[in-house]
Order: sequence, then C-alpha cells, then structure tokens
Amino acid sequence: MIELLDSILPYIQGLNTLPWILVGFIVTAILSKFFGEEKINKIMRKIGLILLYIFVPLLLFRIFLGVDFSGNEISFTIVCFLIFSLMYSIAYIYAKSKTVKLIDSEKSNFIKTVLTNQGRSSAFIGGAMLAIPEWRVQAAIYMSVGAIFLFALIPYILSYLHKKEINKEESSLKIKALPRYLKLYPWFLLTFAFAAIILHVKMGLTTNDFGINGKTIFTFFTQLTIPAALYYVGAGIHPNDLKIQELKKLFSLKHETKDHWPLVRNIFFLTIVITPIITIIIFGILLAIKIIPNNWFAVIFINSILPITSTNMFLIPYGIDKKVTALSVTWTTIFCVPIVVALIFVFSILFV
Repeated sequence: MIELLDSILPYIQGLNTLPWILVGFIVTAILSKFFGEEKINKIMRKIGLILLYIFVPLLLFRIFLGVDFSGNEISFTIVCFLIFSLMYSIAYIYAKSKTVKLIDSEKSNFIKTVLTNQGRSSAFIGGAMLAIPEWRVQAAIYMSVGAIFLFALIPYILSYLHKKEINKEESSLKIKALPRYLKLYPWFLLTFAFAAIILHVKMGLTTNDFGINGKTIFTFFTQLTIPAALYYVGAGIHPNDLKIQELKKLFSLKHETKDHWPLVRNIFFLTIVITPIITIIIFGILLAIKIIPNNWFAVIFINSILPITSTNMFLIPYGIDKKVTALSVTWTTIFCVPIVVALIFVFSILFV
C-alpha cells in the first residue's frame, strides 16, 4: 500500500499537476451531457467546499509544519499585505477615473463592482504554485493573506459603502451576503497555519515525526489537494461560455451606455493588463537590484494575473453588478488560466 502511494506521488507533484485543468474541463463537459449541467455544477460546488475546508487547510498545515517562520517569512507576509493593499488601491483609482461622466448611483455601482472583482482565485488556481517546492511557503502565505482580504476586509468595506448609500429605514435591514462559513474561513485557515508553526517552533515537530508510513499517507492525502483544485478549475470552464459572439463583445470598442460589456471590458483590462504591468514594474525592479529573491518575484507576479474568484458572487447583495461579475469571472478564467500555466512552467525553469 505504502509503495503504491510512493509510486503515485511523483504524478501529483510539480508540473505534472497542471494537465488536471484540462482533465477537469473534458470530464465535466462529458458528464454534463449525460447528467445535466445543473446537477454537475451542484456536485462541483460541494466538492469545492470540501477542498476549501478539508484539503487546503491540511495542505497548509503540512507546508508550515516544516517552516521556522523567521524573518524571511515575516517579511514576505508584510509584503503580501502591502501587495493586496496596492492591488485594491489600483482598482479603486482605476474605477474612479472611469466614472467621471456617470451619475452618483452609477458611479457607486461601478466602483464597488470593479473593487470587488480585484479579488483573485489564489486558493484554487493560485494553489498550483504549491506544487513547486521552492515556492510553496510563499504561495501558502500569499493564499492566507488573500483569504483575509477576500472574506473579511473587502466585505467590511463594501458593507460600509453600501450603508452610506441607503436611507435610514433601509439601513436597519440586515444584508445577507457572505455565508457565515465563508466569513469564518480566513480565520479557520489561519488556525491550521498557526498551529503548524507553533508545533514546529516550540516542539520541533515535522512530518518525519509521523513515522515513515504516517508521513507518506499524510503527504499523499494533502498532495491530492493540488490536482483536485486544478480539476475543479477546469470543471468551472463551461463549453457554452466559449461563444464567438460573446468574445467579440468582450473586445468590441463600442460603448453602449445601457450594456454591461463596457464594465466587463474595464475589469478584464484591469485584471489582464494594468495590475500585472504595475506589479512587474515594481517587483521587477526590486528583483533586478536584488532586494527580493526569485521565488518571491515568481509567486507575486503569477498571483497578479490570476483570474477573478467566483466567490465574489456572494457579495452581490452589497450592490455590485451580478451580470458583470459573472462574465468577468468566466472570461478572466478562460484567458488567465493558460497564462498562469505558462508562467508557472517558464518561471519554474528560470528560477528553480
């Protein structure tokens, strides 16, 4: 049994995990033909929650169980908070610059929608970087900080902005946006990270203390997280979304005021072009003058071009545009996933 797990492990590690995106896309497309897309989507949502609440926390626990979390890791954590603050600041400034000709109510909707959709899929798609041993600590830290912004700070900001817009009678109504299990998620995730760090630093515990068989089983179980997450990403790309007419609308230069596509294009441009360019300029310079190491740059830049996370849909009650958010998630996933896969492949050769 242990020998079998050892023989399988190389195929669910490193760059060998990337084809699982294609596997998820093909298998889900076939299953949807037989059982219906809605039924398969419901199953995949449940699988997503299992990954988020069981596999991802345990994977982070294994990664941090071998980390002393000294000055280098603390510095990168601080950098991550600064990066997310920068990313959301870029989104806010960009949104403000695009709302000059809009009325107040339209301005607010535009700004909140753009700001919210700067939230990226660092858990599932970004989780692919955990497959590279030299990047996994930084990728895990980035994912943890991202969860705090995505599920805690941004909903709080949106709630504050939303309460400023509604009248006193409406303000008494309780907004049901993020489910409680998602509100608690960043703190749940951090519990596993902190527990691993404390056990390692105070007691010297590592996976080696589980015994040879225990270590192999635990490593195998947690390593399944990465191909499973990438399968989940592939499953989220639906063939029905890949329509030429929709693609033409995305890249059209027409600006119909009553259409949602201009806002989708702005968010798409912010995700694909503006944020990555600003990131590569700042951190490319820091890399060139040797202030940050290669693995920091790789993790930071790849995360800057991740697609928008589908969990943003939970924030619709705060007044963001539902249709725009759904289209932004779909099209950034379709375009960003191949770019992210290519960057992981190239950077793993250049920097590892």
